[in-house]
Amino acid sequence: MRLKSRIIQLWQSLAIKNKLLVFTGLVFLMIFLSVIFNIWVAKFSLFDFREILEENAKSEEAVNALAGESEVFEQYMRGYSSISEEELAKTMQRTEAAINSLSFDYRLLGDERYAQTWSIYNSYEVYQAARDEMLALRRSGREDIGLLYEVYEMQEYLQQYASNLLIETLDAGNTLYQRRVPNVVRVPFVIVLAGILLFGVMLKLAEILNRDIVLPVLQLVKVSKRIAANDFQAEDVVVENKDEIGELAGAFNKMKYATREYILILEEKRKTLDLLHQEEMERLEMEKQLEAMQLDLLKSQINPHFLFNTLNVIGGMANLESAETTEKMIMSLSSLFRYNLKTSEREVILDWELTVVQDYIYLQQMRFGSRIRFSIDCLADRKRAIVPAFTFQPLVENAVIHGLSSKEEGGRVLIRVWKESDFLFITVTDTGVGMTGTELAALKECLDDKNDKRRGIGIGNIYRRIYAMYENGRMDIFSKKNVGTVVRIRIPYLEI
Repeated sequence: MRLKSRIIQLWQSLAIKNKLLVFTGLVFLMIFLSVIFNIWVAKFSLFDFREILEENAKSEEAVNALAGESEVFEQYMRGYSSISEEELAKTMQRTEAAINSLSFDYRLLGDERYAQTWSIYNSYEVYQAARDEMLALRRSGREDIGLLYEVYEMQEYLQQYASNLLIETLDAGNTLYQRRVPNVVRVPFVIVLAGILLFGVMLKLAEILNRDIVLPVLQLVKVSKRIAANDFQAEDVVVENKDEIGELAGAFNKMKYATREYILILEEKRKTLDLLHQEEMERLEMEKQLEAMQLDLLKSQINPHFLFNTLNVIGGMANLESAETTEKMIMSLSSLFRYNLKTSEREVILDWELTVVQDYIYLQQMRFGSRIRFSIDCLADRKRAIVPAFTFQPLVENAVIHGLSSKEEGGRVLIRVWKESDFLFITVTDTGVGMTGTELAALKECLDDKNDKRRGIGIGNIYRRIYAMYENGRMDIFSKKNVGTVVRIRIPYLEI
């Protein structure tokens, strides 16, 4: 129990980067062990049996080759058939190849098979000399009956040796097979058991990773949403880890308490002012309204500033941990918050808008991966051209959420900016689900209706600002179901 407790403490004190390294290392270890086990099974069930079959085949080929040569040699010598010397030569080559292919390794063959193989090799050399001498006599027109029958006798001995070798090889193979069969029968059960064990280990590792990293982050997100809804009574985020997430949870709880105390102080101050100025009802009413407005403004500003500061803290931690991707994502999100908080102008430089939308695009690519592709084609002077603030990011967000996110295969978003005559044109094109003619008509009607609240703060806000800020400004929407949507904006071309 003490060892288990020390292991748990050590795991909780590891940094996120090291936890991921440990998890990845264990995964690769499981894969490596699985590969080693499969290789052992393949050798056990295939290579050993293949060796048995090869030895049987070699012995059988030697028997058949010797029998074939004996038959052809006899027919050739008696002259009863049309056997040519070339055919005889082929059978002799086959026999020689079969004899030479026999294994001659004592450790592999054992005593009996080695002795039979040795007898075949020695007898075949003597037989070759006598056979070749007999063939030479026949070519010269002479005959030696004694030598001929001596060759026949050698052939019988060789065939007997080869038959004995085949029998002993078959017996050895059968013995090995009978010895290995029980183990082979157990292999499937071992494979299933090993698979269940590996699956259990991987499941346990995933559970630990989910408990120590994923669940704390989800808890932070849940409490952050309640704070975003101005509910500062949410419970504290409890994390036992001593890594970056534990430090972040502690800082988060402290910020939540500090913010709630500040809100309570403001509430108490408002109540005190109510009691002190009861006689001046009219002025009190004005001050109460002013305090309420200030309070609402403070609440609306606390959330983004709180998140902005928290993101900077996380980014610093990620930099210390060399988590480059995490740091880049946090810096991109922080850049979006900074732009939203500090940009108060109605119009900004084109380069600012493109930089912000590139940060947003990067975050979406980290979320959706290769499902969604983005490209920007800017043919205008991005350092001098002026565009309405907060224009590109809402249009791209609208394309991703309403156009591409519901498509399993994803799609593409293309931003084009170009100058034509005295106008600057901006188009945001997506290959998403698109809209039917009825849906597109309803959207345009909603945009044209100034009192319709369904337009929201995204595309409707841009539509109103374009027509309010520019006399010749124009915004058009084109869409086709299952093809995509194009939003085109035309504004006067202005430079700094």
